[in-house]
Amino acid sequence: MSPQAAVKLAPPEPAKVLTVAVAGNPNSGKSTLINGLAGTRLQVGNWPGVTVEKKEAALEFQGRRVRLVDLPGTYSLSPYSQEEIIARDYLVQERPDVILNVVDATNLERNLYLTVQMLELGLPVVMALNIYDEARNKGWEINPALMEETLGIKVIPTVATRKEGLTALMEAVLEVGDNPGAHAPRPLNYGPDLEAAVGEVDREIRRHSPALVERYPARWLALKLLEADPLVVGETGLGIGSFISRATKHLKLAHGDDIESLLGDARYAQASGLTREVLKKKTTTKRELTEKIDRIVLHRFLGIPIFLAAMWLMFKLTFDIGNPFVDWVEGVFSGPLTHWTKALFTLIAAPAWLGSLATEGVIGGVGTVLTFVPLIFAMMFFITFLEGSGYMARAAFVMDRVMHAMGLHGKSFIPLLLGFGCNVPAIYATRTLENPKDKILTALLIPLMSCGAKLPVYALFTGLFFGAHAVLVIWSMYVLGIVLAMVMGIIFKRTLFRGENPLFIMELPPYRLPGLKSLLIHTWEKGKHFLIKAGTYILAVSVLMWFLLNLPWGVENKKDSVLGHIGQAVAPIFQPLGFNQWQAASSLLTGFIAKEIVVTTMGQIYGKEEEKQAEPPALGEEVMEIGLSFGKAVVDAGRNVVSTFGVATLSIEDDEKTSSWRGALQTQFSPLSALAFMAFTLLYMPCVVTAAAFKHEFGTWKWFGVATGYGLILAWLVALVIYQGGRLLGLGG
Repeated sequence: MSPQAAVKLAPPEPAKVLTVAVAGNPNSGKSTLINGLAGTRLQVGNWPGVTVEKKEAALEFQGRRVRLVDLPGTYSLSPYSQEEIIARDYLVQERPDVILNVVDATNLERNLYLTVQMLELGLPVVMALNIYDEARNKGWEINPALMEETLGIKVIPTVATRKEGLTALMEAVLEVGDNPGAHAPRPLNYGPDLEAAVGEVDREIRRHSPALVERYPARWLALKLLEADPLVVGETGLGIGSFISRATKHLKLAHGDDIESLLGDARYAQASGLTREVLKKKTTTKRELTEKIDRIVLHRFLGIPIFLAAMWLMFKLTFDIGNPFVDWVEGVFSGPLTHWTKALFTLIAAPAWLGSLATEGVIGGVGTVLTFVPLIFAMMFFITFLEGSGYMARAAFVMDRVMHAMGLHGKSFIPLLLGFGCNVPAIYATRTLENPKDKILTALLIPLMSCGAKLPVYALFTGLFFGAHAVLVIWSMYVLGIVLAMVMGIIFKRTLFRGENPLFIMELPPYRLPGLKSLLIHTWEKGKHFLIKAGTYILAVSVLMWFLLNLPWGVENKKDSVLGHIGQAVAPIFQPLGFNQWQAASSLLTGFIAKEIVVTTMGQIYGKEEEKQAEPPALGEEVMEIGLSFGKAVVDAGRNVVSTFGVATLSIEDDEKTSSWRGALQTQFSPLSALAFMAFTLLYMPCVVTAAAFKHEFGTWKWFGVATGYGLILAWLVALVIYQGGRLLGLGG
């Protein structure tokens, strides 16, 4: 064997994964662009040391693996909000291979202010000049080539919603990422006085603390020390002393003491000057569509009625579209699935208790909640549509005057609106508020919002007691939560959170028609938490409830079970509210875990009480019954889709077990007590996952304790007023 033949070539090293930080202003289309590039949903995790969601996506382009990191949307990299701190810390400490700066072409000057700050980091930057089609439709002419020449970075026009320009964008990202030295951005010049001070601080840092130059971008560090950035000063230990004082002495003599504002003006001048150079607008007197719509939507007197009408329409469409599918899902769970499970356990000769656990504890418990999945996803779809269309920002603006009465501003209304979907991300969304008192006060009010978990309770009771008025009643629950949030906000502001009312400055994005793919992706992201809960701790609680209903073992009357005794002990508290049954009390207790479990527990309790004690049929008869039941479910579902599409009420199935346990509810509740029960469910306390969010966001259980304490008191008082007030008015009992 020749020496050459004995030589084994080492396999080529795999190409390095390119890490790309996607950064930009809110509403610039970052998430849509990432989904368009990766063709997948964002993966959610947590940033190290904080509880804010971290979103990533991966893709392969021209044989290279690329990791996209979606930074929180922010207007600047100044350390004022948690989003700004997260975005800045990631760029400074992690040093991604490329910064993909997503810029809204219709708001060029404002977006370029953030771009200027990114260029200070000295990292390779590629700009996605997004929403380029809308800029063209306005008759604007933007010169990307001049932007590239001026800034020294690649500038690629894109339309993320239609995936236009994304291939060219990724080619630019790969080119810059593989050759960063050849694509360094041009240094910006902030004027002779500032540049002299920056140079002096940079030289002194290299002389006294050379290790810091390896840790931080040199020019960026000098700028941050000049403006006395508290985070950088704390991390480096370089306070306002010695060489920094010397560097700022001339600046303060010539321009005043506020160096931070001086630097802000310099950055803004760069953004403004570049915009004037590259953007040409056609002179027109025609009022744009957005302005025309805003004249009505933001009207001083019409704004709030329009918002309430939009909410009502959202609920109407939710139930019109979701109800036929609710009926079908319910038919499957209460019919074929239950019968097939019984047949299986009969076939394998399983113990009777195991079959009961499977059909009543698992299918009966979790299935009762899953029945309402179509409604949950329908509502998430319409909430996502309102967000993507630009209307949600208008709702916050409209509510600003009302929010000021409670010591907050319209920006606080955004987390409250997010609470309609789920309270947990709404708690985390309070990080957008700069004032710590505003964050806490807003978080305390979020549990008063009707989250998606409360919708099954509303749907169950309105379907049973309010018929054609179901949508109006559910709408009233949502409005009740908003009104009570305002009342409690005023009380808290005058007691625990005294202080001046903050100013409200918020961007109003142009109206857009959200793309269907984007709507579906974000609807799934919002709604999947409901399914995850159903498959995890709602399942666990359903099994636990089955055991509590069957212990002591063999108990005949469920009132004598462990859960029955607990419910009886608590029930007298609810007697003035019109629902003093142990079943209702037990259901509310389990709702501490999650509000969906209120319905799960009711299904198990009332279903078990009303279940017929007939002998199970022979296996052959069971299989025949399965086939007939499944066929009936499919036929009925098809008939419901055709005949009830557009009807906003829940129909009661003819299935024996379903109709019997709901019939039991109708005997123990009246419309008035049902309304009081729904109001109590709306208000009485946050769920355990929201409790964890309070702890993570604020570092203490204190504020969750406050939310729980005032929520229980408020729930009892409101339910009392509804029930006893209704009785006094002769509305029933």
